[in-house]
Amino acid sequence: KCIQEKIDLNSSSEIDKILNQTNFKFGRIGGSVLFMDGEDISSEIISSKVTELVSRVSAIPKVREKLVQYQRDMAKGLNVVLEGRDIGTVVFPDAEFKFFLIADIEERARRRKKEMETMDEIVSLRELTAELEERDRKDSTREHSPLKKAEDAVEIDTTGLSIAEQVNRIVEIVNKSIK
Repeated sequence: KCIQEKIDLNSSSEIDKILNQTNFKFGRIGGSVLFMDGEDISSEIISSKVTELVSRVSAIPKVREKLVQYQRDMAKGLNVVLEGRDIGTVVFPDAEFKFFLIADIEERARRRKKEMETMDEIVSLRELTAELEERDRKDSTREHSPLKKAEDAVEIDTTGLSIAEQVNRIVEIVNKSIK
């Protein structure tokens, strides 16, 4: 929305205004869908235009606070599976199950490239690798809600695993824990 509204990220009043006038909602239409002000933004949030700014915007304390509250409100009373860089440490620190997924940087760049190609965005692997490394650096060193593994999270290296294999590994761990 900051991009759409051409918000000055250094303007506290503009940030406040947009935070108070924006509504998010999750839905399910053949999968998980994120709506912003009634509009499906699921594919837009993974576009290169958004990912270029995500670390900068997410480092703004007011934005972090509001998004944490949005996530908690949307999940209230539901059994949910959420992913994000601070879900297990900040948003839901008391979650019953927490997983910290890692993969080598080359694998992550290949996955991101494939994802971007489905949106007709062409970027080199070298460029994506550099962007991911920079985002990791920014996110892990930011003052508010830094990227880090929760102490009670199970770490899973997903390098070389398909999404189905990743899901199966997580389900196995949850099932063993429940028994």
